[in-house]
Amino acid sequence: MFSCSLIRSVIGNPGGYAPSFCKTDTASRLVSASKQHGRGASHRTLNGCRRWISVYGYTQSKALVYSRYGEPKDVLQLHKHSISPPHGTQVNLRLLAAPLNPADVNQIQGVYPSKPPFQTTLGTREPSAVAGNEGAFEVIATGSGAKNLSKGDWVVMKQTGQGTWRTHAQMDESQLIKIENKEGLTPLQISTVSVNPVTAYRMIKDFCNWDWMRAGEEWLIQNGANSGVGRATIQLAREWGIKTINVVRERKTSEETEALKRELRDLGATAVVTEAELLSGEFRSTVHELTRKGKEPIRLALNCVGGKSATALAKTLAPGSHLVTYGAMSKQPVSLPSGLLIFKNLVFDGFWVSKWGDKNPQLKENTINDVLQLTRSGRFKDIPVEELKWSWDTDGSELVAGVQETLSGYRGGKGLLKYESQD
Repeated sequence: MFSCSLIRSVIGNPGGYAPSFCKTDTASRLVSASKQHGRGASHRTLNGCRRWISVYGYTQSKALVYSRYGEPKDVLQLHKHSISPPHGTQVNLRLLAAPLNPADVNQIQGVYPSKPPFQTTLGTREPSAVAGNEGAFEVIATGSGAKNLSKGDWVVMKQTGQGTWRTHAQMDESQLIKIENKEGLTPLQISTVSVNPVTAYRMIKDFCNWDWMRAGEEWLIQNGANSGVGRATIQLAREWGIKTINVVRERKTSEETEALKRELRDLGATAVVTEAELLSGEFRSTVHELTRKGKEPIRLALNCVGGKSATALAKTLAPGSHLVTYGAMSKQPVSLPSGLLIFKNLVFDGFWVSKWGDKNPQLKENTINDVLQLTRSGRFKDIPVEELKWSWDTDGSELVAGVQETLSGYRGGKGLLKYESQD
């Protein structure tokens, strides 16, 4: 038999590591003993050894963590730890997919306003935080007190800063939003619904009193139109009868730029222009023609760039309209001519979906359900992604490099961690 101390090392250390056993007689005896006690012990091959997914109810997990701020390549580490069986209202989760958002990287760099606390609950040598704010998880076990979630349910995080870049997690069910109907949906669609689509939805709905009797006769204008928020804005505006002028950065070649324009028009964009066209002297005439010589007002501008781009958007707005800033990709301030304030009475707002969601959890859940219903019916399309496949064997350096890659320039799609579970 095996020693009692070995059992205690597994059961008595929920924040540390569950031991990994090689294919030896000791491991075989442990399997036999666990069966005698009625406690399953599943396992998978890993470099010639068996990785114990569950030993006496403990689940092994890996998480991308950081204990100080900096570039992902310098501070992110892959940490292995064990998770105890859930009790009370706790649930254990397995990752399906998690996007790599710019805000996630900014959080790691320490320049994002929201910062998760550094803790040692996962058994790290130094207080650390798990990276990632958005993702889709599957419930794999529940505590006896869990009432709203069951094994097999899909969930997303109720708030930011809960750490999604991990293979498994344990959370209280109150921290999660259950996907009530996952039929017809994919992990990609679930994992990317709570940030970009919610941002677009709320900015369109909350910052403009649209005249719904004039459907098809009012406009919004936005920069960063090929981003996740931009694509969501195009599709939601199309559904709600709002025309859109969409600004994108020029690509390396004119052919690539035209291909991007066609892609956005296929999503429902009314017009697509480049930054150069936006800033040109002819753009005023372009807007005049698009809006039937100004008879169709541009009521809302959505800005994620800043600088001259934001100023140019503001100049197109009808009196009494809103410009909403939700990003600053150019890292330039929003500069506004006084005349826009005095003579047009424009309103300039900011929107941060994380803060909004924390204050409005039920409205956030309702918004997610609305977007997913559109997705299920085929009226809201997936964003382009570049998948970074994550299996138990994936080396930490490969994952870190994938995160760092999100800081590169033009990309074919959003980075997405897709966990390929062998559990």
